[in-house]
Amino acid sequence: MPRVSQERLDARRRQILDAAARCFARNGFHATSMQDVLKEADLSAGAVYRYFSGKEELISAIVAEVISEVRGAFQEAAAQRPLPSPEILIGMVIRQILGKEETLGPSGGSLYPRLMVQVWAETIRNPELQNVLNDGFAQVRRPWIEIVEAYQDAGMMRADIPAVSVARTLIALAQGFAAQYALFGDMPVQVVELGLKALMSMEDPAARS
Repeated sequence: MPRVSQERLDARRRQILDAAARCFARNGFHATSMQDVLKEADLSAGAVYRYFSGKEELISAIVAEVISEVRGAFQEAAAQRPLPSPEILIGMVIRQILGKEETLGPSGGSLYPRLMVQVWAETIRNPELQNVLNDGFAQVRRPWIEIVEAYQDAGMMRADIPAVSVARTLIALAQGFAAQYALFGDMPVQVVELGLKALMSMEDPAARS
């Protein structure tokens, strides 16, 4: 009997994770049953349990994956050179998160914002997942502190405010957009970009004139 290739094994695992992500985003972690995941993936119980021992293991895998994807979006934006202005960086992060291929289906919008909210709630309940989230946030925060310090060194931003405070606020803007998107539905990224641009113009004499 021929052995199943690693590529095929990886594809099947991906199929299961994508199905679980759609279920979790629609109904939450604890209102979703393994039967829901089996139906969404169109697989037998044996096929799914070969990869995951149960729902808790699926939840852990989804949480780790979402945190990794969001961390990657922030880190990719932080690596841009020359550094764009803050509203452009935040817009880049949000667009990358919304641009993930996984969606909730026709007219359902991007899956990731709703999944992010579910992940945040789950990490409050689960100390192990909380540690994963804390580590991911620390990895995001470091390059964004460096971004703020670069703005300050270039005279683009006031230097009397701790860089970590500004970095955490910028990250919170992206997180807040995800929460609003999940709660209230589709909204243009330009809302955050223009809002941040307006806030940054308050001490700009040219903007006031």
